[in-house]
Amino acid sequence: MKKLLFTLALALACSISAADKSDGWISLFDGKSLAGWKANEVPDTFKVVDGELVVKGPRAHLFYVGEVQGAKFKNFELKLDIKTFPKANSGVYFHTEFQGPGWPAKGYEVQVNNTHGDPKKTAGLYNVKDNFEAPAKDGEWFTMHIKVEGKHVVTSVNGKVIVDYTEEENPPRKANPGRLIGSGTFALQGHDPGSEVHYKNIFVKPLP
Repeated sequence: MKKLLFTLALALACSISAADKSDGWISLFDGKSLAGWKANEVPDTFKVVDGELVVKGPRAHLFYVGEVQGAKFKNFELKLDIKTFPKANSGVYFHTEFQGPGWPAKGYEVQVNNTHGDPKKTAGLYNVKDNFEAPAKDGEWFTMHIKVEGKHVVTSVNGKVIVDYTEEENPPRKANPGRLIGSGTFALQGHDPGSEVHYKNIFVKPLP
């Protein structure tokens, strides 16, 4: 009986693994380390604790530099499980690139903020198409989904669409000239020492 149960469990595990691979989703975070990621400014802002990527500390950004797609994405779906704490601010960048100190100059930022003083809330495209109503609560895990196809960007939280945006031709970007659709990698933001945000289950699905 034990041998049979082991065989069934092994078969189930293999079938789940095969299903995960066949549906196109690829993990970017192993839940054990920051392998495939590179921090600028203050690396200690990012730690892995109990399978979660904990962001807490001075301003810094953690860029994906791993092997998937050569860390260069154009059309894709990205999904992450996120938990914010009171007055926390963070963000998820896409179409960006590694840089030293400062806020990333290239790419879009999808805001992560449910109760921080900044009125621009979770899942808005920061300074492009903002969202002013928090779609989730502090202390509770929520799933944020970002889909980019061509010039079209859709963000959602727990299945509810928050932003549906299409970048126009030569959009006005005086304050953020690099905030344009293109291609690049992802980055997670550590905003300030008073902010704590946890991430897990970070998956990408490259699209044609």
